[in-house]
Amino acid sequence: MYVLYGGEFTRATLVQWVLEEGKIEYELRKIDILKGEHRSAEFLAINPAGFVPVLITPEGDTLYEVAALMVYLADRHGLTDLAPAATDPCRGLFLSAVFNIAGDIQSEMKRFYYPQRFSLRREDDIGIQDLAKPLVLSRLNVMDTRLAKRGPYVLGTRFSLADFYLCFWVAYLDREGVCEQFPSLAKLYGLIRSRPTAVRYLEETERWQIFWAERPTIGFLGLRHGVEDADRGS
Repeated sequence: MYVLYGGEFTRATLVQWVLEEGKIEYELRKIDILKGEHRSAEFLAINPAGFVPVLITPEGDTLYEVAALMVYLADRHGLTDLAPAATDPCRGLFLSAVFNIAGDIQSEMKRFYYPQRFSLRREDDIGIQDLAKPLVLSRLNVMDTRLAKRGPYVLGTRFSLADFYLCFWVAYLDREGVCEQFPSLAKLYGLIRSRPTAVRYLEETERWQIFWAERPTIGFLGLRHGVEDADRGS
């Protein structure tokens, strides 16, 4: 059986969704990142990087990096409705989208929500966020353009875990702004949010976004203002 370390305000939600989509047995061990449990000696012995999610395989291997975990599970358990097989012509586009979300969108979202990881002085945190926001918006604009050309899903008419992965990050944004500025992305979000297996995870993430938005040190990553800056940053 798999063991997944995760909890609220973590990307473990993405891995949980794949596990449950595939009806794969697992145990969830919650880590409270607001209390710093991911920095405890006990957890660092599991993952020295101090990040969640972490997946322990039935063989006892320790795996991390959320995009890798999602694709690994889909491949290992033959979930071709979530990830095209290696011989599938759509595999290249699928991997391109997953790595794009992980390397470009996710990385800038992390810089926005955790600026203290990237600055030496707390007074520089706002500047880090100001740099991250237009980059997030410009990369969402690129994804919206791609969806407009071949959507409604990342793979055209075919759903994949890349769609859920992308919508997970949209759930952390001002979704009204998404609808106004990125219509193809908004259409995708509506489709994924209507999936019975996905709706509770996206609703949960939407609640987390409200929590973060109310924190004075974080602010609100809105989309209805600053799209012009995003265009200049692309």
